Amino acid sequence: MTIETAPGKTERVTVTEGTRLEELAKKYQKNYADTIVLASVNGKLRELNKTVTKEGNISFHTVTSRDGKRTYRRSVTLLMQRAVAGLWQDTVKVRVYYSLGEGYYCELKGHANDEEALDRIREEMKKLAEQNLEIKKYSVKSEDAEQMFREKGMHDKERLLHYRRSSRVNIYSLDGIDDYYYGYMVPSTGYLSAFELEKYEDGFVLLFPNKKGDYVEPLRTSNKLYHTLRESRRWSRMLGVGTIGALNDAIASGRGEQIILLQEALMEERIGALAEQIAQRKDVKFVMIAGPSSSGKTTFSNRLSIQLSAKGLKPHPIGLDDYYDDRERCPRDEDGNFDFECLEALDVRQFNEDMTRLLAGEEVNMPSFNFKTGKREYHGKTLQLGEDDILVIEGIHGLNDKLSYTLPAESKFRIYISALTQLNIDEHNPLSTTDCRLLRRIVRDARTRGTSAQETIAMWPSVRRGEEKNIFPFQESADVMFNSALLYELAVLKVYAEPLLFQIPRDSEEYLEAKRLLKFLDYFLPLPTEGIMQSSLVREFVGGSCFNV
Repeated sequence: MTIETAPGKTERVTVTEGTRLEELAKKYQKNYADTIVLASVNGKLRELNKTVTKEGNISFHTVTSRDGKRTYRRSVTLLMQRAVAGLWQDTVKVRVYYSLGEGYYCELKGHANDEEALDRIREEMKKLAEQNLEIKKYSVKSEDAEQMFREKGMHDKERLLHYRRSSRVNIYSLDGIDDYYYGYMVPSTGYLSAFELEKYEDGFVLLFPNKKGDYVEPLRTSNKLYHTLRESRRWSRMLGVGTIGALNDAIASGRGEQIILLQEALMEERIGALAEQIAQRKDVKFVMIAGPSSSGKTTFSNRLSIQLSAKGLKPHPIGLDDYYDDRERCPRDEDGNFDFECLEALDVRQFNEDMTRLLAGEEVNMPSFNFKTGKREYHGKTLQLGEDDILVIEGIHGLNDKLSYTLPAESKFRIYISALTQLNIDEHNPLSTTDCRLLRRIVRDARTRGTSAQETIAMWPSVRRGEEKNIFPFQESADVMFNSALLYELAVLKVYAEPLLFQIPRDSEEYLEAKRLLKFLDYFLPLPTEGIMQSSLVREFVGGSCFNV
């Protein structure tokens, strides 16, 4: 066998057939800074309780790696579920709703979400971790699993599995608790020593280790984010579509177009209310819009501009990309590549000079950046603000005051936009908002830029690092946080994303991520685009938009 005995170091090692991967992981754990929780065998993810069956290559994933982190979080969630069941049996249930900071926002059903309850759950989880109980996995027929969850009253999982095409599903068992989870687990509870429970708003947050993997930091999150997610949850309940299974029920019963129309009506109502809020603030001349990749900023800016026009204002869209500095002056990152996402890549001085002059009522010659030549150009496009004119400025640094340092605070209205999906997979598996944005980008970039899904997945970690540095730290400074996710969109994106993901070669580094996304999309029934209006935000990604996106 060829084994990764330390990060970046491989050796040829003789391994007896039938040896558990966990045994090998423990042997080489001393060479890794963080706990090993998962393995790859010949490029395929394998849980540590699996055994070596043939010659091949073995590598390990720690709790700080992408797949290792997912494995750890999933396992701690099962540990929490077992703790709640042990304390209150069937009288109290725990439900996981969405990611919040470095954790999951949860609520107890049937018991007060108070400090006393959290103390009891925390202590029970610690006891279970110390006992190093085995987490077992067994396979059952899909219809048998569906029946099992029906009898347990776990109807979200019952509905989810009803639409599964595969004949069998894997069930995880921990000390009498049987459940279905979307992905891999650690071998036993002894791996799960790092976690915390923190009271928050109406529920609590199950906190996981930080990026270093050895310490659970106190909750750091945006309160605006929580309230935006809670409001989105209220809308999904109102539409009767809170989980993937419920969405599939709606599509299967012919309610797909109705869901589309209702969701679009809700979004238009929210954009209209936002335009009214802006119009009421007479001093506002700059609407600053920022958000992470594939949040739908362009379509949102256009739709907001239409609503502002309906309020009697005269909006003018401005892209911060047009204020890029000439490419030869663009900073480079640690790898020597142009860092187009840092603030210093923009000509901040020129932007402030132009905006200050516009605010003073002067006529300004507006720039246009030529991405082919890497130069900022001027083509005689001028702008002058009258009493009813307002600028709608879209770009990743829109919420950073260092971008608009000369503009009075009262002249700016800040909007943070992101796709914060309201759907859950089921009671205990939240749906990743990052996955939703990644699928949006895969579909859009293949259509508009000729970028393959493999290339998009490969660059995604770099995109995420840029977001964490340049966008997320400023979200709390926004006047409004806008959720651009659409309840039905993953059923639509599925049709476009699956063929692109299937093109990724099996021997590539991106294949594991593609396989995971394909498995995820397999949960959804497809939904055609015929009933989706041209101004819909999802059109920015699948095509057919009436806007220049």
